[in-house]
Formats: sequence, C-alpha cells, structure tokens
Amino acid sequence: MPAEMPPTRPGLPDDASLPADRLPPSDAGPAPLLRRLESWHGRRVWLIGASDGIGRDLARLLAAEGARVAISARRADDLAALAAELGPDARALALDATDQAALDAAAASLLADWGGVDHVIYAAGVYWPMGADDLDIEKAATMIEVNLIGALRVAAVAIPVLARGTRPQLALVASASAYRGLPRAIGYGASKAGVLNLAETLAIELAPRGIDVRVINPGFVRTRLTDMNSFRMPAMIDAATAARAISDGLKSRRFHIHFPKRFTLFLVLARALPSRWWLALAARPVKG
Repeated sequence: MPAEMPPTRPGLPDDASLPADRLPPSDAGPAPLLRRLESWHGRRVWLIGASDGIGRDLARLLAAEGARVAISARRADDLAALAAELGPDARALALDATDQAALDAAAASLLADWGGVDHVIYAAGVYWPMGADDLDIEKAATMIEVNLIGALRVAAVAIPVLARGTRPQLALVASASAYRGLPRAIGYGASKAGVLNLAETLAIELAPRGIDVRVINPGFVRTRLTDMNSFRMPAMIDAATAARAISDGLKSRRFHIHFPKRFTLFLVLARALPSRWWLALAARPVKG
C-alpha cells in the first residue's frame, strides 16, 4: 500500500517548510549512505538515554571530542548533574521517551536554539530477564513500549530536525540479542529485533533525504541492567569501552555497529544458520 506522510506535529516544521536542497524530489536516487565522519568537533548531537550506563559515558566522550551535546532522560537530577559536568555548551532536556508531546517540545527547543541537529542517538532502554516460566506480561510490554515504540517515536520526531542538520545521522541502540532468539530474553529480544528491523527500513526510506541511519548492537556491557542477570555473560565490557566503540562506529561507514566482536560476530554469523540448528544450539544452556 502507498506510504502516507505523517501529519505535522505542533512546534515542528513539516517537509514543505524545509529548504529545497534538503529534500530531493521523490524520483531522485538515494543520497550517499554510511558517510565517514572525521571528527565530532562542532557536531550537534541529541542523545536520548544519557543519564547512566552507556549513554552517560557516550555523552562524556562526545563532549570531550568537541561535540555540542543535548542530553535527555527521565531522571532530571542525574541529567542536570551530567550537563554541568559536560560544560556550558551542554543542554539538559528531561523527558520520557514514551511521551510524544515531551519529545516534540524538546525537538522544537533544539530547533529554536541550534537551528538543526546533526545526530540523534536513541540509547534509552529497559530490561528485565525473563523466560517462559516467569513471564511478566506488564514488564514485557514495558520493554516493547520503551525499547521499540520509544525508538519509533524518536525516529518520527528526529526526521524533520535532522533535515535541518549537516550530513545528518540517526542512530538507534538495539542489542546483540536482536540477531537471534536467546534464552531469558522474552520481551527484550523481541523489542530489540524490532529496533534492528526499524533501523534497516529507515535506512532505505531516509536515504533520499540524505539522512544516514545506523543501528548499534552491543553485547554484554556492565551496567545496572546487566547486574540483574544471574547467568554467565561472555566477553563483558565496561560502559566506557562500549561508548568508544559506538563513537568509532558512528564515524565509520558501518551500518551494523556491533561489539565486542569476539562475542557479537558469532551471533551475526548465526543469522545464516537454519532455524532448527540455531534452536538446538541456543537451547543447550537451558536444558536441565
């Protein structure tokens, strides 16, 4: 069925108000994708999910490398403290990624202050480990709402903002669990697989508008979320190492930014396995 343009949201420009050179005609070929970035210096970055974990360390890294960083998360106090640490150019925009009105207001504020945004990075997420025997439908639904629907909401609000940017880029944080079904990942794995699919679709759809889309699939990173796991987590890295891998990946020409490769490469290659082989292999650790 034919695609329909979304209605204009209050406070955000619709496509008709954007400069002509930002929007090629519909029959134009795709703009260059997966562009290499030489430096973060002067780049305008809106990072959503920045109050702790990977997002917090990524905000610190990008600010240290000269980016102008706007940070968003639900916890206003933690956000304000991080903004003060990042320096006078940092902006703190407290919001919940499930609140579309708050996202719209933040985007309008950035447009008013900066005139455009060059990078939107969605790193917010929630997680509870669960399997079929302890499935909590409310928590599983919350993971879908924050991880996947939140990414969709952010993408929708990011498109007109990035259209005002320079060599714009949208990055969505998924997970290595997006590649194949894994034990104890009910809800979480499904939400992150959805983010991976969403990023691939957006990369195709936004190419004619010159917006570069990436997906980030970390393996096990030591955060308050992985602290909930009781199972062995191979190739664990810290949040600062993950932030460096994300920064390097977003500057490269890679669409799938996954790390640490000694773990994630196995899952990437596992996508090519016949399903019955993978199901038998993945079930081995949970057989009692």
